[in-house]
Amino acid sequence: MRLSTVILPIHRWSEGQKVWRRAEELGFHAAYTYDHLSWRSFREETWFGAVPTLTAAACATERIRLGTLVTSPNFRHPVTLAKDLITLDDVSGGRLTLGIGAGGAGFDATALGQEAWSPKERADRFAEFLPLLDELLTHDATTREGAYYSAVEVRNIPGCAQSPRVPFYVAATGPRGLRLAAEYGQGWVTYGDAKGPADVPAEQAPGVIARQIEKLAAACAAKGRDVGGLEKVLLQGSTLEKPLQSLGAFVDWAGTYRELGITELVVHWPVPDSIFANDLAVFEEIATEGLAQLG
Repeated sequence: MRLSTVILPIHRWSEGQKVWRRAEELGFHAAYTYDHLSWRSFREETWFGAVPTLTAAACATERIRLGTLVTSPNFRHPVTLAKDLITLDDVSGGRLTLGIGAGGAGFDATALGQEAWSPKERADRFAEFLPLLDELLTHDATTREGAYYSAVEVRNIPGCAQSPRVPFYVAATGPRGLRLAAEYGQGWVTYGDAKGPADVPAEQAPGVIARQIEKLAAACAAKGRDVGGLEKVLLQGSTLEKPLQSLGAFVDWAGTYRELGITELVVHWPVPDSIFANDLAVFEEIATEGLAQLG
């Protein structure tokens, strides 16, 4: 099992670079950031762009993997996103992971002037977005016409630093998304019950994840793929569980999800006076000792 962190893009770089470097010093496997234009309670606060932040982080670090958690079609297009990803993978020396999902109904959903898409519309678009992005990242030249996204004689040379492309970690809980994860994903991402993770009692949260993994396994089997070949990533912070309150609480929580088959846990870097407020000293203790306590 690996332990990673999410660093929100809320810091001016004079301070932000210290956080990303500290994440590397603490030994986190990866440091991700949210790819939003604004997000929930942080909407009226400082919030920077994900791709420039990750590019700066790539220059400020040497070993830690970097990524989005997650990018979506809400305000992205496969053609321009592919060019950004190829560049970022090069700058980072092949340390990029793309967390990607169908998007949601938050502030990003209408930022470009469109009506918010229904769940079916989001799924339809994602089913076209992801295969096109895959093709763009694995071919020097791409032409494809779709109902929502097209590419006309698009060139992507020299391609990704990683082969055959940057890893896709697909966030999905529904059947169509899970099929896409099984077909295109090197990893799968969940944060709990998509209908309302904070409404699920803490003791029932592991059962939700267990059932999702069963559905993922079925989707993989339908594609002739072993679910064991996918990284299974749990993003902490949306459920009623409180694993960052103490080292012991984290060890119990991590052990539960390791038994279920989760291979990577992602915890939020503490943000004072927010829903991610946690004791930084405890957080750093968890980072350095938490997984070792699992035995």
